Amino acid sequence: MTAQFNSAAAQVAANEYIVDKAAHRYSPAELVDRLEQRLGVVHARQRLGIEDDHHTEVFNKGGKFFHLENWYSVHSLIRTCVRLVGLHGRGQRNARNIQLRHNRFVLPSLPAAFEGMRILHLSDLHLDMYPAATHVLVERVREVDYDICVMTGDYRGKTFGSTDATLHLMQSLRRQLKDPVYAILGNHDSIRMLPAMEDMGIVMLVNESLAIERDGQKIYLSGIDDAHFFRVDNIQKSVEATASEGVKILLSHTPEVFRQAAHAGYDVFLCGHTHGGQICLPGGIPLTLDARCPRFVGKGAWQFRRMQGYTSVGSGTSIVNVRFNCLPEITLHSLSKEPAE
Repeated sequence: MTAQFNSAAAQVAANEYIVDKAAHRYSPAELVDRLEQRLGVVHARQRLGIEDDHHTEVFNKGGKFFHLENWYSVHSLIRTCVRLVGLHGRGQRNARNIQLRHNRFVLPSLPAAFEGMRILHLSDLHLDMYPAATHVLVERVREVDYDICVMTGDYRGKTFGSTDATLHLMQSLRRQLKDPVYAILGNHDSIRMLPAMEDMGIVMLVNESLAIERDGQKIYLSGIDDAHFFRVDNIQKSVEATASEGVKILLSHTPEVFRQAAHAGYDVFLCGHTHGGQICLPGGIPLTLDARCPRFVGKGAWQFRRMQGYTSVGSGTSIVNVRFNCLPEITLHSLSKEPAE
C-alpha cells in the first residue's frame, strides 16, 4: 500500500533525520515512503509523531517525562556521585565483564525437530553508550554456538537524536552474527533505524509473526513494537498471524505486557529493558527497574500461568556506563520437551 504522508511528523523527519544504508543514505522522502509501505500509514504516523514530539520537548525543555532515561539533567549528577565515591573505574570494569548465561525452556508440545534448538538472546545493547563494552560484546558473540539470534531492543544510548553512530556499531556486530537474526525495537530506538537494520539482513518484527520451519515442522516467532514509552505494541495482531496450535515465542522489549501475552496464548516470552536494575545493592537487589511490572519478572527466568519468560539484564548500560552487583549478559536459551536430567 502506498499513501501520501502529509503530517508534521514527516516534515520533521525530512528536515532532521537521514538513516544510514550499507551502500548509500536514504533521502528523507525515501525514508518516509519506505516506512509507510513497510508499516502502514497509521503505525508510521504514530511512531514518527511520538518520536518527534519527544525530540521537540527534549530540546525545548518543555516536557516532563516519567521515564528515568529521559531525565537527562539527572544523568550528570549520577555520574558525578559515582566518581566522588571512587567507584567509577570498578563500575566500568563490571560493564565490560559480559557473562554468557544459560537458560532452558521445557515445552512438552515442542515439535521433535526443534529439540535442543539454541537461541542467542541479546538485549539492551546501547551500542554507542560505551564503545569499549560494545567491543567486548562483538568479541563475545563469536564464542557462542547457536541456531538463531534474537535481539529485544534498545540499540542506541539516548532516546533522541542521530542514529548514525548506533547503526555503524550495529554493522560491526552484525558481521559477527550468523543468520538468521530477528529483532524488535525498544524505547530508545527510532523507527528510522528500521530500514537500515533490515538492509543489514536483520529480520525486524513490528507487531508481526513468522513461522520457523524444520523438517516440515513449525514453531512461531512474534515481535511487538515498544510497549514502554511509545505504547504502539499490538499483541493481538501478532498472535493472529500464528496458527492456533503450536509453540509460540514472543519478543517484547519490556516485560510490562507479560499478562497480555500469557492470556494471548504465548508459550515463551523473551524481553529486556530493566537492565536488572544495573546499579544494585549487594545480592543483586535492584534500586529501580524502570518498568511498570512486578519484581518477579525483573530479571532472569520466571513463569506466569503456563507461559515461561526470561528477562535479560542486557549487555549494555543506560544513563551511566557502569554496573554494580549486576553484571551484563548475553543469554543462550535452549528448547526441550523434557527437563534436564
